[in-house]
Amino acid sequence: MKKLISVLLILCACLLLLTACQSKEPAAPAATEQPAAETEAEQPAAETEAAQPAAEKADNKVLNVMNYGEYIDEQVLRNFEKEYGVKINYAFNDTPEAMYTKLQTGVSYDVVVTSDYMIDRLIREKKVQKLDKNVVTNLDQLSDQVKNLYFDPQNEYSAPYLWQNVVLCYDTTKIDPAKVEEKGWAILLDPELDGHVFIYDSPRDIFMMALKNLGYSMNTESSDELQAAFDWLVKMNQTIHPDFVGDEMIDGMAHGEKWMAMMYSGDAVYASTENEKLTICAPAEGTNIAYDNMFIPSNAGNPEMANKFINYVLDYENAMMITVETCYSTPNAKVAADVTAEGGEFEGIEWYIPRTGYEKDEIYTDNDLLRTETPEMLMKVKLQK
Repeated sequence: MKKLISVLLILCACLLLLTACQSKEPAAPAATEQPAAETEAEQPAAETEAAQPAAEKADNKVLNVMNYGEYIDEQVLRNFEKEYGVKINYAFNDTPEAMYTKLQTGVSYDVVVTSDYMIDRLIREKKVQKLDKNVVTNLDQLSDQVKNLYFDPQNEYSAPYLWQNVVLCYDTTKIDPAKVEEKGWAILLDPELDGHVFIYDSPRDIFMMALKNLGYSMNTESSDELQAAFDWLVKMNQTIHPDFVGDEMIDGMAHGEKWMAMMYSGDAVYASTENEKLTICAPAEGTNIAYDNMFIPSNAGNPEMANKFINYVLDYENAMMITVETCYSTPNAKVAADVTAEGGEFEGIEWYIPRTGYEKDEIYTDNDLLRTETPEMLMKVKLQK
C-alpha cells in the first residue's frame, strides 16, 4: 500500500512539474500590440517616405518637398505644417542631376527646388505645372534681378528661392590674396595647395572653372573645348589632389580644415562669418550667376498645397528666416534691403549679394553635350591621381 501511495505521489508531483513548466513558456505577442500607424508617426518627417508613386491616391494632408541640404530654416517647415494642418515630408538632393534622376523614377514630389538650367530642361520636357497666380501672389515682393529669367520669362512655371555665385573661399593667412586675384581659377593648379583644397562635387560647376580659365563659355557646345577643360581638371587633380565633397565643406572651411574651397557664395559667407581668416573671391575670368527656383512637377499629388507653400516661402517673414539661416541671397527685395542695411544681419558683407553686371559671368543653360558628357568625364578626372 505504501508503495502504491508513493507511486501515486510521484505521479502527482510529475504532473505538477509539467504544468508549471508549460505555464512559463512565453505567450505569442498579440498582432495589435504595436500598430503600424503609431510606429510611422513617431518617425521624424525627414526619415519617412519622401514621396509616393504617382499612381497612388494623393493625400491632401501631406506635402512632399525636395530641396538641397542646408538650404532652409526648418522652423519655416514647422510653421507651415501648423498653419495649414499638413505634414511635410522633406527629402534632399545633392545636385540638379540627382534631382532629375529621382523624378525619372516616377515618384511624386509636390515642390522641388533646383537650378536654372535644370528647370529650363524640365519645362521643355513638359514636366512642370504652371503656378496658380491666384495663390502665388507674393511674386510682387521679389527683386527684378531674379524674375522673368530666360528659362521662365513670365515666372509661369517657377518662383525664385535663393541665388548665388560659385566662388573661391580661402584662408588669407595661408594664401596671399594678391596671388589669388592674379591667378583666378588657375590658383587651383598651384602645387603649394597640394592637399589643402575642397572642391564642391558638382559636374557643371567643376567644368565651369576650367572652361572659364581657358577663356571659353561655361555653356560651350564644342567637344574640343570640353576636352581641353577635361585636361585642365586632370592637371588640377594630379597637382593639388583636392577633396571632392558636398556640404561638409561648409563647416570644414569654418573650422580651418583646408586652405581653400570652390564653393557657393552663400556657404562662403557663412564660413567667413565663422572664421575671420577667410575671404571670398570671384575670379576675373568669370563665374556663374545661379538661380535656384521652386517648381511643381507635372505628377505632383498635392498641387493646391504646393502653390500655398511656394507663396508662403516668398513672404517677407519666411524669406527673412531662410536667408538668415542659410546666408544665401534672398529674392525678396525688402528682405535683401533690410539685411544689408545698417544693423542688418549681413551689413558690410560684400558677397551676400551675388556679383551681377560683369560681362564674363554667365547663367547656366541646358545643352546636350554638357548634360551627357560632364558627369562621366568628372569620374575619369577623379581617377587621374
